[in-house]
Amino acid sequence: MTQMARSDRLSQPLTADVARFLSSLSFDWRLLGDDVEGSLAHVQMLAQRGIIAGDVAQKLTQGLLEIRRRWEEGTLEPRFEWEDVHMNVEGRLHELVGTDGGYLHTARSRNDQVATDMHLYMRRTGQTLQSQCLTLINAIVSVAERTVDVVMPGYTHMQPAQPIRLAYHWLAYANMFRRDWSRLQDWAKRSDLSPLGAGALAGTPYPTDPEQTGQTLGFAALYQNGLDAVSDRDYLLEFLAWASIFMVHVSRLAEELVLWSTPEFGFVTLPDGFSTGSSIMPQKKNPDVAELLRGKGGRIYGHLMGLLAVVKGLPLAYNSDLQEDKEAVFDTVDTVQSVLSILPGLVHGLSFDEVRLKAAASAQFTLATDLADRLAQTGMPFREAHHRVGGLVRQLLNRGYTRFEEVNPDVWEDVAPDIPYSWIQELRPEQAADARTQPFATARPSVVQQIATLKQWIQGADNSSANPAGG
Repeated sequence: MTQMARSDRLSQPLTADVARFLSSLSFDWRLLGDDVEGSLAHVQMLAQRGIIAGDVAQKLTQGLLEIRRRWEEGTLEPRFEWEDVHMNVEGRLHELVGTDGGYLHTARSRNDQVATDMHLYMRRTGQTLQSQCLTLINAIVSVAERTVDVVMPGYTHMQPAQPIRLAYHWLAYANMFRRDWSRLQDWAKRSDLSPLGAGALAGTPYPTDPEQTGQTLGFAALYQNGLDAVSDRDYLLEFLAWASIFMVHVSRLAEELVLWSTPEFGFVTLPDGFSTGSSIMPQKKNPDVAELLRGKGGRIYGHLMGLLAVVKGLPLAYNSDLQEDKEAVFDTVDTVQSVLSILPGLVHGLSFDEVRLKAAASAQFTLATDLADRLAQTGMPFREAHHRVGGLVRQLLNRGYTRFEEVNPDVWEDVAPDIPYSWIQELRPEQAADARTQPFATARPSVVQQIATLKQWIQGADNSSANPAGG
């Protein structure tokens, strides 16, 4: 720790253990580019407002650009005697420009500085994640397009329920991730605020121009209150909540891939490049990638709960507790980006056993509801039809049958003389799926339209991501 990071108010230096405990450099080094960006805008404003001389501003600007260049090239090493990324930038600046480096911190506190860095970092991160989400949605829609004519059993309570189209099942996930994209866009709008100029908590006596620095940095608006600006972590909590919901969707998808790839289901084969073998059992093909995708959610949920616990009851304005936000957020960003880099390739590489899916689509009497509907269409109250078919299914199960098409006319005449045998001959999974024609239902025309709607939305969302300022 150098004198620059300490105050003459303190008579003793920090011990080595305390210095390590206080240091955030091991994780906030990634913010150096954002710290320099905020500092460049700050220096520009200080010069234009006459707070520092123009030649000093030029020196500071050149020094900051040199620091960023070295950082981007990977030749700038962190100096751990300077406790954080901000002091590393200022310390390097002193080495490059001499005592004029001390002007950099005029009319600024590390409180509004770190808040500005995090806002810049999160804005860039949000744009990257939106683009990655679109790649994932595209991959899922691509799978839906090639499986429109594949039928499968839909499930409730993990029991076969009714025949649906495989594409319909995948479109459910596409819409989940579409909501994730939209939530991320809404979050980006709410977090697009500049805290720079709030100082430690109360503003600054210098004639600064926070509006100018906010505009230079591309923020949509300023915080309306300096206390709020330096102590606000809502935008990070909301991001962690977004990531948690996103990972719930990832986990559900991954869980189904794990289940469907078992021999008991046999619906899907995972690509070899996304599977592993066993260290002892040579026949095994393990869905490790899907399992890890499912498991990664736990750490994200933990980060959300952890930061909520940090800010709960925390008095205004800044407290060092808030330093705990970064490791949680950075690990969440890294985890979600790694998931989004893996999942589209996994989805694209899936292969489906269409024969097995179709066979399962009518097993366990999944067409029973359609038979009850047929009875109701003749005038029988649906509840009575429901009871009638339920009793019929019980009798057939007791005789060893699992689907209507297995039953021959003689047996049918014995168990259901009041229902024409021709009705069950007409019960087929494809027809059952196509009987459900609402816009959000599983009939083929509905599914095709859902795909078209999503593709149109993707095109518009892609344009929006490419031009975030346009909303």
